[in-house]
Amino acid sequence: MNILSNFKYVFQMQFFRNIGFFIFFALIQILISIGIVIGFTYMMPDPSISTILYLATGAPTLILIITGMVILPQQIGTSKADGYLEFVRSWPVKRSVILAADTAIWILITVPAIAVSSLVAHFIFDPGYAMSWTVVPAFFLIALTSIGVGYGFSYLLPPELSLGVSQIVIFGALMFSPINFPMERLPEWLQNLHVFLPLHSMSEVMRASLSSTYFSATTGNYINLIIWCILGYGGAIFILNKK
Repeated sequence: MNILSNFKYVFQMQFFRNIGFFIFFALIQILISIGIVIGFTYMMPDPSISTILYLATGAPTLILIITGMVILPQQIGTSKADGYLEFVRSWPVKRSVILAADTAIWILITVPAIAVSSLVAHFIFDPGYAMSWTVVPAFFLIALTSIGVGYGFSYLLPPELSLGVSQIVIFGALMFSPINFPMERLPEWLQNLHVFLPLHSMSEVMRASLSSTYFSATTGNYINLIIWCILGYGGAIFILNKK
């Protein structure tokens, strides 16, 4: 019961401290997700159903990546700069409780954008969703991995460097990761790199859960995400526990 009360306390502290930003960011996410689903089609004269399906299933993945690996590190960098992170470390609660409460907040923020983008894609393009029972576990696995990796490098690196890494992540995710297009379009060396990075596995797991008729994910994709998730959260807890 003590852990639950601590979780509730930390959740409220973190949520109400940034409630204005969270609402604003949730609205921005909705616009970004709609932009990916609709806006990217303007770059193609006659997009096929397959192309639309890649965009429709890629939008939720990108929302989770942007949240966990771009916006979250920026928030942590700000907390480091203004001393709030040191204040949080002084709380008489377990570091894992702090991370769990923060994670819950960030996951909740992503839900509206993912729901809106999926509904927009369905009613405008009817790309052929075929949701699998894995859709909820896949959502949480991708969200936890993205947030965990974001925690890991943002706690490990100085604020300026973590900001640079987050910008590289969003640039690479949008332009050079097989999230909105097939892996085969990338050069071979980049395909080999994505076998180890989590971005491709995130997109594969998300596609397989939203459109199981057309796509499938391998066991290796799930193992890849679990490993990155453990590394991210493990590193963050280790750093937070350091004196």
